[in-house]
Formats: sequence, C-alpha cells, structure tokens
Amino acid sequence: MTSIEEIVVQPPHSVTWLVHLDRAMWVGGVRGLMLQALHPLAMRGVWQNSNFQEDPFGRLRRTADFVGRTTFGSPAEADEIGRRVRGIHRSLRISDPDTGRTHRVDDPELLLWVHCAEVSSYLEVARRGGLGLTERQADAYLREQRKSASYVGLHPEDVPGSCAEMDAYFKRVRPALRVTEEAAATVRFLLWPRLPQELRALTPGKPAYFPFGALCYYSLPEWARRMYGVLPAVPRATVTAGLRAFRLAMNSLPEPLHDHAFMPATRDMLRAARERLAAAGYDTGKGLRGLTDPRRHPKALAA
Repeated sequence: MTSIEEIVVQPPHSVTWLVHLDRAMWVGGVRGLMLQALHPLAMRGVWQNSNFQEDPFGRLRRTADFVGRTTFGSPAEADEIGRRVRGIHRSLRISDPDTGRTHRVDDPELLLWVHCAEVSSYLEVARRGGLGLTERQADAYLREQRKSASYVGLHPEDVPGSCAEMDAYFKRVRPALRVTEEAAATVRFLLWPRLPQELRALTPGKPAYFPFGALCYYSLPEWARRMYGVLPAVPRATVTAGLRAFRLAMNSLPEPLHDHAFMPATRDMLRAARERLAAAGYDTGKGLRGLTDPRRHPKALAA
C-alpha cells in the first residue's frame, strides 16, 4: 500500500496544511518579503541577483511555488526544487559596499534569516487573521517547517522549532537589522508593485492593490514598522479586523478560481497532488482545503 509520505511531503493532517492552505498566506508572503528586506546583506543579495526591482510580485509567486512543492508536492518534486534552489544559491555572490567583502548567497545565517522571516510571517498572519491554532499547534508548525528549511540547505537542528525559539532568534538578530536604501525601495515596490506581463490585464484595478499592500505593512511587528516609518500608525484592532476580513473573503473563493493566482507549473503540481491523493483513497471532492477536515481522511489520523 502506498503511504502518505510517498504521495505528498506534508500529510493533510499536519499543521502545515492548515496554515499553507489558508488564503491569509498572501498577506504573510508580502509581509515576509518586507521583513526580510531589513537584513542589509540578505536584501542586497536579492537586489544584486534577481529582477526583484522590476517584478516583486513575480518573486512572491516563485516563493509560493517553492512553498507549494515542499508542502503538497511529491517527495521527488520537493527534492528537485530543493536541488534547483541550492544550485542557484551556490553560484551567486553578494557584494557588500559597506565592507568591500563578497559573501555567498547560501551563507547559512542568510538562509536562516530568510526562512524565519518567511515562516513566522505565515504563522503570525494566519493566527491573527482568525485561524484558530493552539500554542501547541503553532509550535508544531515551526517544527514541521524545519523540513522545508532543509531543502534550501539548512540543518533542521539549527532552525527554530517553536514559538519561543523563534522569538529568541529575532531578539538575537535584531541588532543587525536596518533600513538600507534597498529596503526602503522594496517597501515602496511592495506597496505599489509592477504587475508581471501575464497579469497586465489587471492594471486598471491596480489602485485597489494599495489597501492590500498597506495591510501587509501594518501586519509587520511594531519594531519593524518603527524602523521603516513609511505609513502613519493605525490602531492594532483595525489591522486585525482588516486581516480577518481579507482572510474571510479570500477563503470564500472556490479553489480552482484561487489557483489561477499561481504560476501554471504550480497549478499543474497542485492538480497532480489532488490526483495522487484521490488515487490513494482520499476524498478530494472539496479540493485540498477539504482534506484538512479529519472526516475526509480518518485512517491517516489514526495511523
């Protein structure tokens, strides 16, 4: 009999599925990019080695593809994208104008910062937006994400595996963070991004994006918003209400319609995941989101 570990990287009853299938992930993804930008060396690595300035939204979609494959993809798909990412990172370098030194993009400290900024953003936004996770489940999510970190070359034992460990990590790294010119420009891009070519038909509705970008900004930790100082302060309760409304609206979209926001290759991967799970006896009648309901896979939970 085929085991669930042979079908998808993370099983449907994992906390990772609860978080990564929640549509608050879109806010979490942009928040994560804004947070990552505060690390001068990590930001310069992005600035010097990608087309982020021209297509920040494209980077978000590529990140979504990586997250999707290391969550819902097969082990082979996750291993393949991990090899690809590690190979790209291995060949790239960062020039630091402050010191004149050259650094590797795959420096473990930089990889760890990117990972922590990303997964902590997913978790924080989903919980604040109304996803009812217990403290134990939140810890389990970060522990499960150590597997994701391994695909970019990190050792799982070096990655925070609980909320307390994540808080301690940010406390340790905060003195090294600052707003560089690149970081300031990044926030401006993310508040008013350039749409990729295949989404240019949406340009007339672009002004409606700004409230979304502002919501991502306001969901940042208070210390990060103080560093940026881009937008005036608003009450925390207002931001929380905005996150809850966004999450409710996005979670109401049918899964096939929502999936159009992803790259074609990501959509194909998600379709293949549904087919593999259905062939293994899982009830995929309500899509991948439906599988977070234990009643649709009682044998998996009992295992």
